[in-house]
Amino acid sequence: MRMFKNRSFSIDLGNSNTLVADSTRMLLAQPSYIVFNANHSVKAVGEQAYEMFEKTHEELTPVKPLRGGVIADFNSASLMIKELVNRAYTQKASFLSGYDHIISGVPYYTTEVERRALRDAIDQFNPRKRSLLFEPLAAAIGMGLNVQEPDGKMVIDIGGGITEIVIISLSGIAAFQSIKVAGDTFDMNIQDYFRRNFNMSIGLKTAEQVKILAGSALDEINPIPDTLAVKGKDLMTGIPVTRKIDHREIAFILEKSVASIERSIVQTLETCPPELAADIYQNGMHITGGSSLLRGLKQRFEKNMKLPVHLDEQPLSSVSRGIARVLANPKKFTGVLID
Repeated sequence: MRMFKNRSFSIDLGNSNTLVADSTRMLLAQPSYIVFNANHSVKAVGEQAYEMFEKTHEELTPVKPLRGGVIADFNSASLMIKELVNRAYTQKASFLSGYDHIISGVPYYTTEVERRALRDAIDQFNPRKRSLLFEPLAAAIGMGLNVQEPDGKMVIDIGGGITEIVIISLSGIAAFQSIKVAGDTFDMNIQDYFRRNFNMSIGLKTAEQVKILAGSALDEINPIPDTLAVKGKDLMTGIPVTRKIDHREIAFILEKSVASIERSIVQTLETCPPELAADIYQNGMHITGGSSLLRGLKQRFEKNMKLPVHLDEQPLSSVSRGIARVLANPKKFTGVLID
């Protein structure tokens, strides 16, 4: 009989969203935002902080602690993680109920310094064991792919801060490309377009809504999203204004960014061993990550790459699902975990 009641959980610390899960279910999914009071105490985290973003006054400091898929502000990230985990586990850990095994996803391209920051943020919970798992591998496991067999699998994880393109075989990564072009870049592209073409300022949250509601990677898509009325501020007069935009215009705005992802896919295939390339020709590409929801992306990749493209049905949670499966059976997945 075990004296201690222990809890294990997985954390997917994303640029835009943070997901906390145990081995059986999702415990919490919240935007990766935190707002501080003037005395640096926590005012809000997650959804509540996201609602405040770009609407705060000088007494409040909003922070987005992650940039490019990694921790950019350690103190803010640590406090955000602590608040979100405490929210997921409403019963506070006591002497008899600590944390057993915590597994966190980490981008493949990260440096040892960036991984150390993540480890230190997790260590605040004093777990008995702490592991990291590369996010592209976690996404593949979450999509139900067998990463342990000697069969090449191409996974394209288009997140908020980065896009990672990997070819997986035998629990390892045989070819890899990372590019800091993803959902946040799409938002900034839209924001810049409004400023340059309409002399109009819009917030990043508004740009994100434009992307979600009317965004597209192709001119011709079906069904066609509605034309969108976008509210912002005229840069010359400061007066609130409205402009209409449709999916074709957004496809034009995002063209360079989507094309740069396509170039990275080609570069990954160029560095891939021939035997694995043959597997990918047979198996196709697997796309996941929140930004893979951009309309027409699957069709565009199929047309330009001449390969079958499989779009994850739940791309926002693929990494979290994968880490949860590893958490449920860590001995089976020893080869993919890093300390």
